[in-house]
Amino acid sequence: MLPKGAQRDRVLKVVHDTSQEEVERVSRETGVPAADVYGAASFYTLISQPDAGARVCQGLSCRMAGSQELFADYLERGEPAIYASCIGQCDRAPAVLSPKMAVVSQRSAGAVSAANPELPMNLGGSDSLDYSALARSRELGGEGVLAALDASGLQGRGGAGFPAGRKWRAVLGETETERYVICNADEAEPGTFKDREVMLRRPHLLLEGLAICAETIGAKEVYLYIRGEFQEPIARLKAALAEVADGPLAGLNYHFVEGHGAYICGEETALLEAMEGRRGMPRIKPPYPTQEGFRGKPTVINNVETLACVPPIVLRGGEWFKGLGRTEAGTKLYCISGHVETPGVYELPLGVSLDELVAVAGGYVGEPVAFSPGGASSGFLPISERERALDFASLSEVGSMLGSAGVVVLNETFDLAEAACSQAIFFEDESCGQCAPCRIGTRLVHQALKGYLETRDPNALEHIEDLAWEMEEGSICGLGMVAALPLTSAIKHFPAAFSGGGQA
Repeated sequence: MLPKGAQRDRVLKVVHDTSQEEVERVSRETGVPAADVYGAASFYTLISQPDAGARVCQGLSCRMAGSQELFADYLERGEPAIYASCIGQCDRAPAVLSPKMAVVSQRSAGAVSAANPELPMNLGGSDSLDYSALARSRELGGEGVLAALDASGLQGRGGAGFPAGRKWRAVLGETETERYVICNADEAEPGTFKDREVMLRRPHLLLEGLAICAETIGAKEVYLYIRGEFQEPIARLKAALAEVADGPLAGLNYHFVEGHGAYICGEETALLEAMEGRRGMPRIKPPYPTQEGFRGKPTVINNVETLACVPPIVLRGGEWFKGLGRTEAGTKLYCISGHVETPGVYELPLGVSLDELVAVAGGYVGEPVAFSPGGASSGFLPISERERALDFASLSEVGSMLGSAGVVVLNETFDLAEAACSQAIFFEDESCGQCAPCRIGTRLVHQALKGYLETRDPNALEHIEDLAWEMEEGSICGLGMVAALPLTSAIKHFPAAFSGGGQA
């Protein structure tokens, strides 16, 4: 009989559909109750809808670029298709995933910053197999590495902005010596595709950052949780690992875990639940993953970009990295899509303005009206905020957030109410359903917006402020807390768009 943890770990690896026969087979093989097997498998869209056909992205950038018309075209041709929440290809909008998970688009992938060895991640440069930062970290020792991280001011680049060094120290402070390192590569928020480019262009940089983290905290097991829609990045990372597994990474065990289609698994404790074979539902905290993480052991979970910053910090020093920022520490990978000439991922000083970012991206298309500064979770800001620093502190001053730095620009041609509805659909689809404020609230926000768009009657939105307050105060995790923000921020900054007319 397998130990309980291993039983659960196997569930999602062997389930291929949710038929009664398949569920019972998996239950017999693993010893996990059939109800638990069905509950886990039915939660994930890539498992519960394996033969859905083409998956047409309905993220904001893709909707702005005509994904609804594209979806209608599939149906008119008699080809099976479903809407997907977001497939992480905002720079190629409108984009589709084929039944074999290949990206289909008439546009090539967006641009990245030109090669510059002074940039920490340098996406336009060449990846290196020398692992000199790993060697340097061994010379510095754990305390030396942590001192460099502390001096760098590196904050988590996945959205929360928690200091990386503090998280690593928290694991070191635990008495339990069985520890894990996990790379959170479940990048699935509309507007965000930076981690995809790190994995494709600088896989060794990421693997090296993971190795430095593992050796610093005393872990032997390293896991990369990568969304299942990212088949090309997965293949690239596996190929990179094969190049060096018996060299500088000897002694560390790298494991790949493919996500099965659930945005909520980007929340670190939901990710842990998924890795252990359960529905991806966030845990109540505390305890935090640094205390009780994967398999109940102390665990560091860092985002792709965060880990990619570690090797250059170790090589060049924390003060060097900190000095690269403008208002806050370091450089930042900014994604930009929507109504700009050259969508892409640009590495710039943390704290640049929207105008500076758009200038690098070739300029605005049309007359800019609004922008979303940090993915769907950040809501909308008026273009009058175009000179505000795109950083953690400055955006919080106006009720927004840097989040994943997934910037989407909207011009005068796209209705703000439609844009808010796009984000509402995303959050309703991706709510895990665990807590009532989010499960019910996301549905009500979408229904209210749908009612408004059908009638243009402002009364359809009369209870939104109360609803948003209950969601923010009562939800277990960040998804429910911010799910109403796209609508409430749009109403605040663009009242004319919700007063019965069209675009403000």
